[in-house]
Amino acid sequence: MDDMIRPCFLVVDRETSSAISTRKLIIETAKFNVITAYSSKEAIETLKKYPALDGVVTDSGMTDMPCSDLIDALKDLQPKIPIVVICTPRGSQCDRADHVLESFNPKALLGLLQSLHPDATAEIEKRNELLEEGYYKH
Repeated sequence: MDDMIRPCFLVVDRETSSAISTRKLIIETAKFNVITAYSSKEAIETLKKYPALDGVVTDSGMTDMPCSDLIDALKDLQPKIPIVVICTPRGSQCDRADHVLESFNPKALLGLLQSLHPDATAEIEKRNELLEEGYYKH
């Protein structure tokens, strides 16, 4: 279990003055790895640089590129990569996504990402249980 490789997701989120993406923090609570891109162009370049990513979570309301264009560009690079789009109530819809969440519900997002990687999720949960029981001691 010590050599487990945790899934890594690309989060595409609008940049804010608070610096860290809330979605990034939420996904990291599940002990998944996260790389953040603050524009659609950066997301495409990031997937080129890190092609082994396990999935993409993006905001449908990115302003620099239509959501469907972003998904097409990402799928051109990695056709099988699962893409989750979070649609805001008044934001644009994105029908090309593999998975669509109608609003940013942290539990729904985590549940969806965990369902994409059930083996890794089970390993992470088992490790957490062992940590709580004091199994790993230094």
